Amino acid sequence: MTQTAEQLYRQAGEQFAPALARLARTVERDGEKARDLEQEMHVALWSSLTRFEGDCALKTWVYRVAHNVAASHIAKSARGPKRVALENIESLPTTDNAEANLAEALVLEQVRGLIAKLAPLDAQVIVLWLEGESGAEIAEITGLTPGAVSVRVHRIKALFADHFETPENHGEQS
Repeated sequence: MTQTAEQLYRQAGEQFAPALARLARTVERDGEKARDLEQEMHVALWSSLTRFEGDCALKTWVYRVAHNVAASHIAKSARGPKRVALENIESLPTTDNAEANLAEALVLEQVRGLIAKLAPLDAQVIVLWLEGESGAEIAEITGLTPGAVSVRVHRIKALFADHFETPENHGEQS
């Protein structure tokens, strides 16, 4: 017995709506525009499910649709600020505030800032990885090879690690 598009959409919404919201907020930093993008993802998902034949997992289908909508959104806004290559990403300023909750909020904002500066495909790869997707799943969603996904994740993680390296553990030897 096959599911109807409506049943599939309900299932997808229950399972993946939070991930779509996070993806939209990652792609679009403006809150209102992020909500609009999230709605665009849901509309595209709804209309696409009439073509879903089960050749791939529902999760893969949902992420592909969301990825395509996000890529289109990025292309439309390409006239805005230019993205920089992963190798040329600038460091964001750090803070001396020792408050734990403020420090955590700052780190999250810095990570969002770093992701926002990545090329769209790199941003999509790291967001999917942060969502807990495997390299094979990310490859299927983005069209990259699993090896290319692994290399990109490794390079982005190294970039992030360099950004968050503290003066206490950088270059000092006891």
